[in-house]
Amino acid sequence: MVSTFVESDLARLMVAITPPVARIVLRHTPLNIIDIPMMEELAQVLGEIELRSDVTVVVLSGEGKVFSAGVDVAAHAPDKVETMLLKFHAVVRALVTSKKVTIAAVHGHCLGGGAELALVCDMVYTTSSAQWGFPEIKLACYPPVACTALAALVGQKRAAELILTGRTICGTEAAAMGLANRAVPDEELECTLDLTVRDLLKLSPAALAIAKKADYAWDAMHFDKGLARAEKIYLEELMKTADAQEGIRAFIEKREPTWAGK
Repeated sequence: MVSTFVESDLARLMVAITPPVARIVLRHTPLNIIDIPMMEELAQVLGEIELRSDVTVVVLSGEGKVFSAGVDVAAHAPDKVETMLLKFHAVVRALVTSKKVTIAAVHGHCLGGGAELALVCDMVYTTSSAQWGFPEIKLACYPPVACTALAALVGQKRAAELILTGRTICGTEAAAMGLANRAVPDEELECTLDLTVRDLLKLSPAALAIAKKADYAWDAMHFDKGLARAEKIYLEELMKTADAQEGIRAFIEKREPTWAGK
């Protein structure tokens, strides 16, 4: 008998599991900002799904008009930033090491930490009109996960451009450079996703899990070390600069930052 489980009492997520598919919807409208409570819920839900032998595919999407505009800027404050990185990167590591096939369905804004969540999924389908970017540099910060994994997807030069300029690109360009598998019109996103899931469900769940492990064998050797190094630099060097502190304050206070260059 196929069981259906729907979890509706989470504050930041909507989770629906109809084996063999689990759907996780980011639900912190209007921008689906990833704050610490959402990180905790994502870690909990991903851990529970990983233990379910009846789930093969996990689909991650956003409620409303956006996928996610990124991690809560307020969580970058000196007294919160270490906890924030620990919890967010625990979610990222859970997605990276999952035996399930993970798919991100992206529409609207997909920025910063939201884009990092999408890029570590196995497959990504985006609307052509979606807005992708890593704008952290505009706050005198940087995206540690993107710094670790983005070059493997889009190449070193493109990764450097996206991270160092913070520019925003459309879903069509994101797909062209390798951030997504395919860009489609808004009205075709769900159909494209469903067709891919249908194809995956025809295959052996055991073979998919083992093939995924083999596919990431080389990158997995470097990802943990790279992310740990990016975290260390973030906390011990970046967050001690006057500019990083000014960038975060200026964003919260809704004003232009004044850079000190140190």
